[in-house]
Amino acid sequence: MIVHGRSISRGIGTGELLVSSEPISFLSGVDPETGIVVEHGHPLEGQSVAGRVLAFPYGKGSTVGSYVIYALKQNGLAPAAIINAEAEPIIAVGAIIAEIPMVDRLPGEFSRLPPGTTVTVNGDAGEVSCDEVS
Repeated sequence: MIVHGRSISRGIGTGELLVSSEPISFLSGVDPETGIVVEHGHPLEGQSVAGRVLAFPYGKGSTVGSYVIYALKQNGLAPAAIINAEAEPIIAVGAIIAEIPMVDRLPGEFSRLPPGTTVTVNGDAGEVSCDEVS
């Protein structure tokens, strides 16, 4: 299956899909030293974003969140790729400066993929692909 969206940050990344129905704040919401979501009460609290394809609606919080994404990359703990329903500047800038592939505006069939599915994000082409899920 291949779905097309909008390219935000170039590159190609493959990983296990980590999905949140809630927005993410990288500043004080994700620990750049561990890659763990630390925001109390967040659906992904306690889970690592490292090496995974992180899918969430949009970012929230301070613009410093862009630099937290960059710090995750420098520490080898960044997501393999990012997928947003609608990209906003904090997450987009973070993905671009950290060279993390990112897309947004995917069609509805993408939302039916279960967490844990291995997907590839092609930020050059603005598409996400995976093997067929039964």
